[in-house]
Amino acid sequence: MLKGIMVPAESPVNDHDPDTTPHNIQAEQALLGALLYDNEIFHHVSNFIDGKHFYNPVHRRIFETAARLIEAGRLADAIVLKDRFAQDKTLVDIGGEQYLAELLLHAPSGAGATEYARLIFDMAVRRELIRLGGNITKAASDIDNDNDALRQITDAEAQLYNLAEVGATQGGFETFNQAMIKSIEMVTAAYSRDGGLSGIATGLIDLDKKLGGFHRSDLIIIAGRPSMGKTALATNIAYHCARNFKARETETGISKAVNGARVGFFSLEMSSEQLATRIVAEQSGVPSHKLRRGEIDARDYELIRDIADEISHIPFHIDDTGNISIGQLAARARRLKRMAGLDMIVVDYLQLLTGGRSVKASDNRVHEISVITQGLKALAKELDIPVLALAQLSRQVEQRENKRPQLADLRESGSIEQDADVVMFVFREEYYKARNEPGAGTPEHENWQEDMDRLHGKAEVIVGKQRHGPIGTINLSFDANLTKFSNLVQDDRYDNVPR
Repeated sequence: MLKGIMVPAESPVNDHDPDTTPHNIQAEQALLGALLYDNEIFHHVSNFIDGKHFYNPVHRRIFETAARLIEAGRLADAIVLKDRFAQDKTLVDIGGEQYLAELLLHAPSGAGATEYARLIFDMAVRRELIRLGGNITKAASDIDNDNDALRQITDAEAQLYNLAEVGATQGGFETFNQAMIKSIEMVTAAYSRDGGLSGIATGLIDLDKKLGGFHRSDLIIIAGRPSMGKTALATNIAYHCARNFKARETETGISKAVNGARVGFFSLEMSSEQLATRIVAEQSGVPSHKLRRGEIDARDYELIRDIADEISHIPFHIDDTGNISIGQLAARARRLKRMAGLDMIVVDYLQLLTGGRSVKASDNRVHEISVITQGLKALAKELDIPVLALAQLSRQVEQRENKRPQLADLRESGSIEQDADVVMFVFREEYYKARNEPGAGTPEHENWQEDMDRLHGKAEVIVGKQRHGPIGTINLSFDANLTKFSNLVQDDRYDNVPR
């Protein structure tokens, strides 16, 4: 307690003994006093603390009232607040306006305000952790609880993740002003970042221009037939994001990405070893089939060893467990974000996921895919990160003369098109043309060869849906030996670049 200030009557926020419930009245008084003395302090602490974090309800109301005045551009000091609390019986009981004056009189230096706010925040999180622990114990002890132990663990992990991220386990409405602040922060990030991207850069110039990067809370689908290069494209993007990761620490000590991303890659088809081999081949320039067969010389080996050493510490995490459910994937993603940080998820591919216990045996596969895509979109919003999921297209593509994929090819896969924010298709015409070679020496073969020369090493990424932007086709370069996509050099791209 600050010297000379009467302690307001405490009202516990839960059923625990108020003497043992984590709280710090001195820190609350110190922060309020500093705030009343210098309203500018509010802007330094309001990004991670608000009224709900105060233990004492009187302090909570004082902070919330001051916050409303400051946000409206008005002065919030003891004189102004005394009129607001003139009829507040609780405040009158502890001294009324005199209590406000005492807070101001004994206000510490504003330099320590952020530390007081962090202490208040920490006490609030501890109280919420106690409440959560009680709820978990109660649920586990209830033999009539319909949720089995594994489901209770999953639910507990989700709540603990939310608590670790924002210090609260419940969502709810937010004011338009709060939403607008987030929007302005996004615009500011785009304005200040090289290339004008508001999202995570993929490293593919034309794709970034079309999408503005990968955005938080978006579900992004890359779809295509087998051998089109879906996994290669996703791996190229994921590696680029992880290699370029840079972070800063927020006021609450949470690491936030300012460039690139910490990547969680769920490889449901390939092993982690196979995926790593692809990346090493891509970066070293030594074809992966040579790596697998050991057909390398001493120079190649030195190059591979240097590349491996260079990229071994990037934040790229692989989970190659097969046949997992959307619920298990979500639980593992939350755990990874809590333990190591997570800014983007890649799922290769979504048809290999299962719906878990939420899908009945009588439900068809279309319904199960719908549950999976809804779960991936919900996870993107919960973790506030982009989720990139690969999807196989139906065989009806092969039955058309024009093999270029379209949104209609997704319809039998349930709600993929509906739930996704972005749907992209990978298409390589060279792949189909190579399988229809006419007889050698014929005029048709000459035309075929001309087409093959024109199409060699080229690929298309077709943006068939983008909830917040234009659709269209992006042309890329593709090296089949390295399974590597890269920017396609265009004659006019660098015309305005200083030489």
